[in-house]
Amino acid sequence: MKISLSEHCKFQVFQSVENPDKNRSYLSDLDFSLVKINNRKKLFTKVFPYHISESTTEKCYDLQANYYVGLDWLVQGKKFLQVEPKINKRLLEIYQTSIQKEIENAEDVKQEDKENETIVQASQNHQENLAQVDYLKMLLDVYASGISAKEIGDLLEIYWEDPKIKIEQKEDHLTPFLIVQFLSLLKVIVRKGLKKSYYKIQENLTNQVKGKILVGQHIKQNVFKNRFTTTYCEYQFFGEDNLENQFLKKTFEFCTSYVENQSQFFNDTKADIENLINYIRPTFQNISDFSKQNQLKHFKYNPFFKEYKDAIRIGNFILKQFSYNISSTTDTKIETPPFWIDMPRLFELYVYQKLLRANPNDSRIKYQFSTHGNYLDFLIKDGQNSIIIDTKYKLHYQHGQIHEDIRQVSGYARLKKVRKECNILDDTHIKCLIIYPTLEVVSESFTLDKIKEHLSEENEIKTYHEVYKLGIKLPVI
Repeated sequence: MKISLSEHCKFQVFQSVENPDKNRSYLSDLDFSLVKINNRKKLFTKVFPYHISESTTEKCYDLQANYYVGLDWLVQGKKFLQVEPKINKRLLEIYQTSIQKEIENAEDVKQEDKENETIVQASQNHQENLAQVDYLKMLLDVYASGISAKEIGDLLEIYWEDPKIKIEQKEDHLTPFLIVQFLSLLKVIVRKGLKKSYYKIQENLTNQVKGKILVGQHIKQNVFKNRFTTTYCEYQFFGEDNLENQFLKKTFEFCTSYVENQSQFFNDTKADIENLINYIRPTFQNISDFSKQNQLKHFKYNPFFKEYKDAIRIGNFILKQFSYNISSTTDTKIETPPFWIDMPRLFELYVYQKLLRANPNDSRIKYQFSTHGNYLDFLIKDGQNSIIIDTKYKLHYQHGQIHEDIRQVSGYARLKKVRKECNILDDTHIKCLIIYPTLEVVSESFTLDKIKEHLSEENEIKTYHEVYKLGIKLPVI
């Protein structure tokens, strides 16, 4: 049984009672006792993908999403949690208003937080207030920008060892994500050229011998059949028809079948996906079919072909998802392992690709600048005009949390290592820019010159010195 969670909205699961309320969700006494708050898995061993706490007033658990898209078991085999890639329009409006407010009275802060919470909670019940984020479009743009696989890192965690969860095919957010990742990596591989290597070929040769004679096969196929001019040989050949490329071809065929049969997932990205497929397809026309699954673990990776490692890893995920049966791509119900997609990280990379596209080969842009355990999202090194950019996908409506985020990015500007990197030796303040998601077009251009123009009084956060805000439009469905 499914429980759908949303950001900033509390969902309660109660222990069963004699006279249940039809508007509440219940667990049996046994299942309720099996909920273990401290046994939740941490995403990339760092953060919990959702919040859960035990109520102090009633026998229930309070659940709330934490900006990660995916699903996981609450009670294994009984109840699972699902978080959709949706964003609350009213929350965006409240964030943009609250970020400019300065409220000094503690009681006034509590009152405003309470009012904002009521608005956000109520708005979650109306579909017109929820926009579905086109996370596949974001992912496509990230890979198309030339950001390296190493910089992209881990966006997804899958728990293959856990029991699978049965859902409707239309609710599947894992497979489309994997397919976009795989096709994007495959495009890079095709553009570089398929890897060549030595591989073994076995065939019957006429009037010649290559490599070594396979005596058993030769007797069976030639001697017993009175074929005295042919010899069954095994020899090495240097070319593209190796196991790695055969595996990529097999996964590519699964991907094309899925895109054809489940086109509803791709919406505005369908044309981009089809262009990817048409670009890739001719390269694999002369590659043989893959049949040696057990040899995957023996693959050796060449640093020059670094995309192969990630493509084969993701390809394995895709084939596992369909139990290596291509006809499964047409099923209406599927079983999927628990997984979580890191949306804050994806948003950060989405901003990065916009900066790279607008400022190609600009060495002033430093991504993930590290200092004393802190990682700045972006540091624009430009002397007195340097900028620290911090992305915030995790929007808040509480006054204290909003200003804690602002103080965090302001603190980066005071780090000596950052000031030294920017070659600032006097008391000049480094400007700070907070980039957050919006559903409106704020700026079409993200050149550094345009960003500097945006650092004006109109966009300054009034309660802080030299701290500015900029919204970036999210692609939505």
